[in-house]
Amino acid sequence: MFTLRGSISKAMESMKRVSIFAAILLMLLAAGQDAAAQKKGSGVLSGIVLGPDDKPVPHASVSYQSSAGMAPHAVHADSQGHFTISKLRTDNYDLRASGKGVYSEWEKNVAVRSGQTKTITLRLIYARQIPKAYTKSKAKP
Repeated sequence: MFTLRGSISKAMESMKRVSIFAAILLMLLAAGQDAAAQKKGSGVLSGIVLGPDDKPVPHASVSYQSSAGMAPHAVHADSQGHFTISKLRTDNYDLRASGKGVYSEWEKNVAVRSGQTKTITLRLIYARQIPKAYTKSKAKP
């Protein structure tokens, strides 16, 4: 009888270990699926930077951060003035562009939601002095 109790006790201990192992495995699988869903569900901000002449500004700099002022970053527009910021968490963001010595206003509280693409146009309007790149020179007679 003593050996039967010992066998039952060992069997119960073994079942406990298997149950704990199974629970840990399920938690790890669930965490992995949750992380994959967050990556797939991240948001995107895209747009174009236009100069004071309403033409695209090639290679303009676009600064962005969460509206709370956390984690500032910058990207550059392509040769056509287009930019894309991907893998953004659901949050509100502030953006500003600059190029050729001219800056845009801050676009504040731009809402980015998971799985969505938000498109925005940033217009360069502020400068201490308008650079020659944006002024039309008069032809000499």
